Amino acid sequence: MSHTPLFADRTHAGEILARVIHDVLTQQTIDSGVKPVPIVYALPRGGIPVAAPIARLLNCPLTILVAKKISHPENPELAIGAVTTSGNVIWTDQKLFRFKHDGRWREVALNKAINQAKFLEAQLISACPQVNTQDATLILVDDGIATGMTIAVAATALKALSPAAVWLCTPVAPQKLLPWLEQWGDRTIVLETPEPFRSVSNFYVEFPQVDTLEVLLYLQQHKDNERY
Repeated sequence: MSHTPLFADRTHAGEILARVIHDVLTQQTIDSGVKPVPIVYALPRGGIPVAAPIARLLNCPLTILVAKKISHPENPELAIGAVTTSGNVIWTDQKLFRFKHDGRWREVALNKAINQAKFLEAQLISACPQVNTQDATLILVDDGIATGMTIAVAATALKALSPAAVWLCTPVAPQKLLPWLEQWGDRTIVLETPEPFRSVSNFYVEFPQVDTLEVLLYLQQHKDNERY
């Protein structure tokens, strides 16, 4: 089934999402009398072009949190879990990965994903700013959510940093996933929840791969232009 794209590209989606997040933060300030201190965390690599306009509008730090899906050893496209560089891990329904030598294969798949995450983080960390997460509102951004595994495990890692709140923010996600997503953060902001939902890329006119050099450029440009 074909879909009418909802966004021109990741930057376009990020600009729309930025305005929504800004409005929610403004209303929160009015309601509580306390102005939140936001920090934007992108899930690299695809999340960074969405996150950059958000951090720019909010005039706040832009950084990353690396999470990787744990792939089924017999089907690399099937996510059986997700993990962060700090070792936070969540597993999906175990019925999906009952195969021979279950424990050993899980360990191998987990270690492979951790190594991939650490390799990517090592490439990007030099461009990330130093941030103080204590009592901050951490805004976790991806370009879309299909299974929710990576953004959920990333949110778990952020909660360990003593923030005031963790928000899960994305342009597009399946409607049926929203109740499950809400358990991982303090607020969930999703612009569009189309059904049927097959692939995040269906909802963008342009959805190219984002390479590591592009991520570094986004991070460095934001640091160079920081005014906060």
